[in-house]
Amino acid sequence: MLTMQSTRFAVAVLAAAFSLLAVSERSAPAQADWINALRQGGYVIVFRHGATHEDQADTDPFNPSNVAAQRQLNDAGRAKAKEIGEAFRKLKIPVGQIHTSVFNRAVETGKLMNLGEVTSSPDITEGGLIVTPNENSRRSQALRKLAGTAPPAGTNILVVTHKPNILDAFGKDFFDVREGEASVFQPGGGGYKLIVRVPADEWNKLAQAAPN
Repeated sequence: MLTMQSTRFAVAVLAAAFSLLAVSERSAPAQADWINALRQGGYVIVFRHGATHEDQADTDPFNPSNVAAQRQLNDAGRAKAKEIGEAFRKLKIPVGQIHTSVFNRAVETGKLMNLGEVTSSPDITEGGLIVTPNENSRRSQALRKLAGTAPPAGTNILVVTHKPNILDAFGKDFFDVREGEASVFQPGGGGYKLIVRVPADEWNKLAQAAPN
């Protein structure tokens, strides 16, 4: 009986090992596929702004020019934005347009990436309780429209916005979107398709693994 149990256990371990190997073999080409696709352009990359000070709040939300009264990027958030920009350059991912929220944490994230001129808009700015439900709905629709907009040929569109905007626009599956995380969308057919979600730390890993 002991021998039979040992044999079954060994078979189960081998099966699990082969299963993990198969997943690993599938994931590597899949990763290469979407990185190579980004190099060709045609995608919309939606970022949540970088890491911020957790003890700060937006105390003057009606006045976005009052930067001192907003939650700001912390040092790690600034460093990560620069790192992501460097990774994009090393990975040769072309960016044709950068759209951000008007809040400074989003604008600064886009600028520190140093991938092109930044255009800010209320359309992708967090509204929260200071705007009407209709306006929040309009902003959600604006973000969805942007995700479904084909970029200029050979480039990608980069968007920097906020968790509430992402959640409202793309649904409950994004409830766990973290600061600095990116979601890659492929526009088409009057809409968009989610290709992959990329944690903030992953871009540098991809760049380090890329051939020189």
